[in-house]
Amino acid sequence: MLTRHGIVLLVGGVAALVVARVFAVLELFVIGAACFAAAAIAVVYVRVRLPRVEAARWVHPSVLVAGDTGRVDLHLHHRGRLRSAAFVLCEHVQRSTDHTPREARLRVDPMSRDLRTSTGYPLPSAARGVILLGPLDVELRDPLGIARSTRTVAGVDEVVVAPRAYLLEMPRLGQGMLGNALLDKARRLGPGEFHGLREYADGDEPRNIHWRASARTDSLMVKEHTVEGLHRCTVTFDADPASYSTTDAFELGITAAASVVHSAARAGLSTRFVTAGGVDLRGPDVGANTLRVLARIAPSTSAPAVLDRDTGDGLGLVVVVTGNAATSAWRSTQSMMDPTLTPLLITTDDHGRSRQGLSISARSEPQFIAAWQLLTGRGRLDLVER
Repeated sequence: MLTRHGIVLLVGGVAALVVARVFAVLELFVIGAACFAAAAIAVVYVRVRLPRVEAARWVHPSVLVAGDTGRVDLHLHHRGRLRSAAFVLCEHVQRSTDHTPREARLRVDPMSRDLRTSTGYPLPSAARGVILLGPLDVELRDPLGIARSTRTVAGVDEVVVAPRAYLLEMPRLGQGMLGNALLDKARRLGPGEFHGLREYADGDEPRNIHWRASARTDSLMVKEHTVEGLHRCTVTFDADPASYSTTDAFELGITAAASVVHSAARAGLSTRFVTAGGVDLRGPDVGANTLRVLARIAPSTSAPAVLDRDTGDGLGLVVVVTGNAATSAWRSTQSMMDPTLTPLLITTDDHGRSRQGLSISARSEPQFIAAWQLLTGRGRLDLVER
């Protein structure tokens, strides 16, 4: 294939031949013929000398986090019989939010027969989404830049850019406003399993006295029971665009939802994530799967998966991430609460002041972290490590 310089050369050669024919100038015949000969030789050169290269692409880390910079390593193996000429690797890079593909061009020095080498380039990820890498082409040009030849040596790969997720301290009974609310609910549900005996103290219920053990000692002994802690966490993300005033508010909601899901899974809670399009994630890989879903999610008016009454054991926390307290997602969640569940509202548009339950304002990431710390008593600001 001729380059722009090659096309100009051919046009010049045609012009030289036309002028030579009209004015009978022998020198212009020679120049025109030389132009055509140079173009032909260049085409033959790039086709014959095009390297026979096999390539493999390795992206690390496999899942990027918005704001991080990954790396793409390209491992090359030259299969040709002769030493190759210097060539260029051309990698097409296209982001899901940008319909204009870009190119990463890497020069590779001549490779001898059966040589293996590697090269690479950084891959910045400013925002969540999906980055398409490829196809990867080998490009060779002749020394004069008249012609070029390409061959595809690697296909297309997807790189998932997950939203930022913060590792939060999950609520503990009796710690912070949320912990106190869970403790009150645990007490209303009654005592848990028998834990042991201790001496009677002022304020203990007489019904908890263990009379047989007291008869064998000089003091009254009281039965002590464990208090049920938090066992479950369900996170619902409202993807309805009508619930958010701006795109930034929607993105903040994604960060909040990702943070709570990943933190709950890391804390060993039975975690569930629900959002639009019938997405209902559970199980041991719910944290990683949620990040993959949130990397691709877009505003949607489709109804979320049915959030039925969870009949699991122990106390449960239901977190609703939405734009404001007036959305249908928050109202419908409150209607299905049972005595074991505690609802928590996270809003990204208003100040999160709901008269119907606990709430957090996430109008910015620092505000979300600070509000979560206040609600749980303390917290951590570490970004999730992968």
